[in-house]
Amino acid sequence: YYVYLLKLKDGSIYTGSTPALEDRVKEHEKGLAESTKNLRPVNLVWYCGFTDRIKALRFERYLKTGSGQAFRGKRLV
Repeated sequence: YYVYLLKLKDGSIYTGSTPALEDRVKEHEKGLAESTKNLRPVNLVWYCGFTDRIKALRFERYLKTGSGQAFRGKRLV
């Protein structure tokens, strides 16, 4: 399982998780992901692999919090 960050056309960062990173990024690039289809092109800027789905979802949820966004800005992108 992966947690990933995409930089969107407007300069914002999208945070997501998936078991198939390559396929999911291609979906974002083709406009098949509702949340980013109007913000293409997208650029994968960071990802991390997890052995457990729950751990990946927890880290994704953390990155979407205020302190997680601060961590992301200082350490990941």
